Amino acid sequence: MLLVNDKVISPDLLIVGAGPAGSAAAWHAAKLGMEALLVDQATFPRDKTCGDGLTPRAIHQLEAIGVDVTSHYQSRGLKLHGFGGSVEAPWPDSSFGNVGSAMPRTKLDNLLLEHALGMDGARFLGGVGARAVELDGAIRSVELSDGTRVLPKFVIVADGVRSTFGKQLGRTWHKGEVFGIAARSYCETPFSDEPWIHSHLELRDAENTIQPGYGWIFPLGDGRANVGCGALSTDNRPAKVNTKKLLHLYAQQQREAWHFGQPEGVASALLPMGGAVSGVAGPNWMLIGDAAACVNPLNGEGIDYGLETAAMAVGALDEGKDFTLLWPEMLRHEYGEAFLLARTLARALTYPQFLPLTGPLALRKPMGKIVMPAAARLMGNLVVEEDRDLVARVWRAASGASMRMRGSRVLWG
Repeated sequence: MLLVNDKVISPDLLIVGAGPAGSAAAWHAAKLGMEALLVDQATFPRDKTCGDGLTPRAIHQLEAIGVDVTSHYQSRGLKLHGFGGSVEAPWPDSSFGNVGSAMPRTKLDNLLLEHALGMDGARFLGGVGARAVELDGAIRSVELSDGTRVLPKFVIVADGVRSTFGKQLGRTWHKGEVFGIAARSYCETPFSDEPWIHSHLELRDAENTIQPGYGWIFPLGDGRANVGCGALSTDNRPAKVNTKKLLHLYAQQQREAWHFGQPEGVASALLPMGGAVSGVAGPNWMLIGDAAACVNPLNGEGIDYGLETAAMAVGALDEGKDFTLLWPEMLRHEYGEAFLLARTLARALTYPQFLPLTGPLALRKPMGKIVMPAAARLMGNLVVEEDRDLVARVWRAASGASMRMRGSRVLWG
């Protein structure tokens, strides 16, 4: 890494944000022989509001870079409950395998960062944020909060859902599309080795009103479970719920079955999803992972897409092209259809009348055997032809309208 002087650095690649996406990008870049500077305003280990679940798609990416988490804990798939029914939805057999896992982000993110820093060419500055940027379409220099000036050849932005650095580059979040509001906690339980992720789709508040979201229980294999709840919202149909209050109520409702201790480490977050941002690339820079809203609209899962987009973005650096149009097109090609279908189904769930009418059908036989496996495939971005027809029927039931291909401008336009 070229050190011009004690306050000027000129790396091949600057990566802003050291979560899973950023650390994976640093690993892939170093493997190609690039000099990568990874910066994050936090010092590690640090916490991150998340459900902590890892899909088989995420496990596939972790194994590709040599990180093992499944020896710690394995999940078989989802158990979905509500409206008097329960359905098992095992992880679908696919090229990604059919084993999932879960690990607290405090541990996972630090594990990935240390793994990346084990590669020659990767360097990390913690407790240092990207404060200002010199921009003429391309990024010419970045000033860090410690006064260091970075003159990078390329920049990858992986600074999470809020993407404060991405905003300086013109990243815009389109809140007319479905977004998530969520809260999570950690509860002690003697059932932390339970091999199924549990989701309760009949999420009721203190007034017994069904909310457009779900509660989750992710066993962690360490004597605890990640317990949380999320709701889906749009500007036109906002979810009017205090997620932290709802989380405590949900944990109380499940306490007897799981022998939960009191919720600890309660935290909440807003989550743009399904590619609902624009301004994700310029001539020599790209946004990846959560910063690019690469988050599944049905379950809030983003770690798998963060790891994948890291590999994709570093691979694109060899193209020697302007990324302004190339990167959004790569994202659309890889995720566009699956995200659009998942986002359409999520939007249907924001209609107040939809879930009370359809929930009892979806979670009971025989419909449950059709709907829930399809939901699992959509959550895992493993779409098959019949899923398109199913989502279209669901959308018509919710809105009384034909499903339209909504706004490509917010699929990374």
